[in-house]
Amino acid sequence: MGGAKKPTAASKDKSAGSKDTKKSKKDKGESGPKKAEITVKVNEQQAMKIIQNSKVVTVQDLARQTGVKISAANAFLKNSAIKGTVKRVGGYSGHHLYQAVSS
Repeated sequence: MGGAKKPTAASKDKSAGSKDTKKSKKDKGESGPKKAEITVKVNEQQAMKIIQNSKVVTVQDLARQTGVKISAANAFLKNSAIKGTVKRVGGYSGHHLYQAVSS
């Protein structure tokens, strides 16, 4: 089992030169324009109507039907569960099922 080869003096010089070029490429990208922060909110009336009209709803179903991202639908369902308007009835590993609380 021979082991790793030791770097020669010539290869050490080549690797030192390539590090300098990588730094200059990173500097160019940092001065570019910043991305705008976008906030998307779920229409609560529309979402509650969807939840009440179905037996159970998943985060993915709600996101698809309301036209928002999954993260926004997930945040809405978690906040609704805390408020008590929706309860979690099943699911596993991030794929939870939610149901409207009957009044």
